[in-house]
Amino acid sequence: MTDGFRVVDRSLYALFSRHADRSRHERDRQRYRGADLDVGFDTYLARVYGASWLLAAGVGWVTLLVTLALPPEAIARVGSALSTIVPGTGLIPFPAVPHTHASVGCAVVAGAVTKRTAVYAGGSYLRWRAEARRAEIERTLPGAVRYLRALADGSDDRRTMLRKVAEQDAYGETSASFARVLEKATVTGSLDAGLRSVARETPSRDLLSPFLLKFREHASQGSDALTGYLRMESRMLSHRQARARQRAGDFLELLAELFIVLLVLPALLVVIVTVMSVLAPSLTQPTGLPGAPTMQAVLVYTSAAFVLVVGGCAAVLVAELRPPGHAVTYERPGGFETIETSVRNPASAVVVFLPIAVVVAGALWALDHAFANVVLLGYAAYGLPVGIVAVRRARVDDAKDREIRDFVHAVAGHVSLGRPFPEAVERVANDVDFGALQDDIEHLAFTLGLVDGTGDDVRQDALDGFVDDVGTSLAEQTVGLVTGALDVGSDPESTFETLQTEVGRLYHERKSIRSAMLVYVVVGWTTALLVVGIVVAVNVYVLDGFAQLSSVSRGAGMAIAPDAVDVERDAWRFYVVTQATMVACGWFAGVASRNRYEALLHSSVLVVVCYAVFVGVGIV
Repeated sequence: MTDGFRVVDRSLYALFSRHADRSRHERDRQRYRGADLDVGFDTYLARVYGASWLLAAGVGWVTLLVTLALPPEAIARVGSALSTIVPGTGLIPFPAVPHTHASVGCAVVAGAVTKRTAVYAGGSYLRWRAEARRAEIERTLPGAVRYLRALADGSDDRRTMLRKVAEQDAYGETSASFARVLEKATVTGSLDAGLRSVARETPSRDLLSPFLLKFREHASQGSDALTGYLRMESRMLSHRQARARQRAGDFLELLAELFIVLLVLPALLVVIVTVMSVLAPSLTQPTGLPGAPTMQAVLVYTSAAFVLVVGGCAAVLVAELRPPGHAVTYERPGGFETIETSVRNPASAVVVFLPIAVVVAGALWALDHAFANVVLLGYAAYGLPVGIVAVRRARVDDAKDREIRDFVHAVAGHVSLGRPFPEAVERVANDVDFGALQDDIEHLAFTLGLVDGTGDDVRQDALDGFVDDVGTSLAEQTVGLVTGALDVGSDPESTFETLQTEVGRLYHERKSIRSAMLVYVVVGWTTALLVVGIVVAVNVYVLDGFAQLSSVSRGAGMAIAPDAVDVERDAWRFYVVTQATMVACGWFAGVASRNRYEALLHSSVLVVVCYAVFVGVGIV
């Protein structure tokens, strides 16, 4: 932190730190313990109050300038309307209040509301951060406990066991919590004190907190008691994870049903409104909105916006509800490597293919395509290559996960015969072809045979490099177990038996999750194609009939608006709503399949399919 920031922090602390002792912030203090911030609670709260006063002053000043610029009659009308809504304000004679006084009053009220909202937002941020940490701990603790069980076979040193887990990035917030235990143990000189302290502060009150206390209790009873407890706890946590996945699956089923209803209804509403406009001329009358659009147009384009909002919200909910570990994240390298890796790394492809999509959109605009088609086809030109790269990378990762399971089983067989781990890896690399994983295994075998200048084994670095080269979460969760267990003296045969069980369990779990999530991919695509079929049928068979009926009614004295149906105009509106549905369905299906990169792919493919169908039928 620079000196300028330190001066600001000290000033804010002197002004606002007294608020930290108030009872109204007691709940915020509890949330702070689980939020794991780098600053003290008093300093954080002082910053929040300082920001709240700054925002209040800014909003109040802007409100004052705006209200002073308004005519006095406008403020009087707003005040009169307010007096009928808010109890107690009817006694204020708003028309008689001077314009300046009314403006100052509005500014004060706006500033006060802003200040209160900013303070509330500061507390809400603590709650959100604590809940995010709790969810991450509950996701990673079962794997960490299984790792501890493997470590317990070779060591009863609690500090060493916790340190090995803390060094594993695969266990996320659980690793961070164990690292915090060791930090506090170093400060206090007692591991028990560190375990008790973190158990009090962790946001995972129902899971990590009792585990740390029971870990301390059983460790004091001896290695056998600790090993038995870890074995029992790993089974219980696995069952808990299975129940959590079942509950998430139930919510996803409900969400899928709701998604179908909310996306099909807008398309049906547009069809009904278009047909009803023949019999209800008021729907074709201009409204008072800017541009004087008709009520029919407002309903149609509002439906399109509603569909996009529903699709975005559904995609977010699917991302939150899907089982942990289903989604895959990628990191984008910097510099020229971004371009070099754009054909195999979706995070790089997102950046590289954006200018190309902009060029495609510009070319479509130059060719006098409609603005909606420029946006839609430009979006497709961006989403298709990014999605294809993501699918290719996912297939490679799936192949590596499939091979790494066989690789572990093969190495375990050699280790069970008494061969050292490096020799077992070398024999496996020479005797078996592991397809997509072969180059990584050969590099691992070569690196395991190296010894540095002092004669120290470089097994740790070799396995870490192997995990980085493979680049899948399954490798990170399983291969790291070997290093830690062997380093603490665990029996190699026992270690690899545990590893075989772990890698097999994780692989089959992922396959079952993948199969379950494919159902929601089918739901997204089925909904999209259903809407396309409905809208095309209405365009082809219904609109033409009503257009003929409308033209006949002009000279027959029938109570039908003669210009209620314009086939070209209404067909275009149908097309816009249908394309919005394609994008929403693609987002839902793609996120359910894997991640946001596949959401781009599915939505882009559906956009192209919809465009091809409408053009092929002659509607657009």
